[in-house]
Amino acid sequence: MLRSGAKVYFIGIKGTGMCALAELMHNSGTGISGSDRDEVFYTDEILKELGISCHESFDASHIRDDMDLVIHSAAYSIDSNPELQEAERRGIPILKYTDALGAYSALFDSSGIAGVHGKTTTTAMSGTLIRAAGLAARVLAGTAVGSFGGRSTLSLGDRFFVAETCEYRRHFLSFHPRRIVLTAVEPDHQDYFPTYRSIRDAFVEYCSLLPSGGELIYCADDPGACEVADIIRSSGTDLVFTPYGFRAEGDFRILSYHVEGERALMRLSAFPEDFRLRVPGRHEALDAAAALALTSSLTRAQAGTKVRTKEQREALVKALEDFSGLKRRSEILGEADSVLFMDDYAHHPTAIATTLAGLKDFYPHRRLLVSFMSHTYTRTAALLDDFASSFGDADVLILHKIYASAREVYHGGVSGRTLFEKAESLWKKTKKEVYYFDEPDEAVKPLNTMLKKGDLFITLGAGDNWKLSRALYEDRLKIQPAGGV
Repeated sequence: MLRSGAKVYFIGIKGTGMCALAELMHNSGTGISGSDRDEVFYTDEILKELGISCHESFDASHIRDDMDLVIHSAAYSIDSNPELQEAERRGIPILKYTDALGAYSALFDSSGIAGVHGKTTTTAMSGTLIRAAGLAARVLAGTAVGSFGGRSTLSLGDRFFVAETCEYRRHFLSFHPRRIVLTAVEPDHQDYFPTYRSIRDAFVEYCSLLPSGGELIYCADDPGACEVADIIRSSGTDLVFTPYGFRAEGDFRILSYHVEGERALMRLSAFPEDFRLRVPGRHEALDAAAALALTSSLTRAQAGTKVRTKEQREALVKALEDFSGLKRRSEILGEADSVLFMDDYAHHPTAIATTLAGLKDFYPHRRLLVSFMSHTYTRTAALLDDFASSFGDADVLILHKIYASAREVYHGGVSGRTLFEKAESLWKKTKKEVYYFDEPDEAVKPLNTMLKKGDLFITLGAGDNWKLSRALYEDRLKIQPAGGV
């Protein structure tokens, strides 16, 4: 069904993952078409450039007998989507996106990148390094990546496949990994994983899919990742265990890390050169170490040797310094009237704390103003105290209502204002300021008055408060002096 020349129809093709898989299959000679809502997405341009036709509606008449397979986004089900209903009536095989990704991974020597935090950046960095190393690989990340030409994919050859794999609802169990990069394991997705043990066991189950001789590359600085590695190791399985990080032993131990001139410099055991990163934070150094470990493993598999020649090392050093991040990960929107505007997807207390610490490290002389919109009631309720204490590096905090999810049913009493009151009580003894605006657009006017030259303003979270940073940036562009930055 995934063979070259097959005809595959994607329902929800404009989604990041769906579009990425469609592009990879298109590049393999598969005939791709699809459908989605009549809304503009950044993926519209990608589909147009590839010549992939997309119906902007869902209609049973779009389904034809000559289709070999229908792949659908998790957002659509056979209960309500007329195209899925028609495909079933005609007897056309149907796969969910995660199952299709798993079937695709079985065609290659595949590596899955997983973890509560860091998997998207690690995948993007891995793709950047894989290209610099000249490896024959395909790469799929969970968002648009600047070094991928603003796309989520790279097509560099047919031997390896590297993909970001998601733990939610155990989606990653469809994947066929020969290697797994495990970045972090801790409580999250409380609507599906009510306890730490339940989410830990999901990662254990995923890592148990590794075949004999497979490799688990894990973060030695993350207790959950170490616990999963220990459980897998104790089962007596015949795997290669490769730790990375500040606490790791071996080639991928981070020996040093410091910030110099808005660059992070880090040194690994296996490399005599310093690596320079343009993205802020020690967590980004961990992601880079993971990507280097994976690239080295793939290089051994392809060439039979480690990355060790001077030319190979220099190519990797340059690639990492050129890496400018990805969409909604410490994304710089621009600087206007001497205020720097950024946006980041961080929506878990640990990610928030590490992101803000990295920004303070990179921009020590800027006042840091943070807008945060929490995502899902269950996550906010379960991690309320952790959320409230995660903003310690912010100078000014702006909180909003909770961005609800259609996937959860919540009957508790926690709201965005609950988080505001908790954070406010923690900050009473400091000179820091915390404000609450239910809707992000309500904060535009007050913030335009509050912002000063030299500030850094960032929106955080998986909600829609990203619009706030963009609105403020556009307002500042209008008032900055002619010839300004």
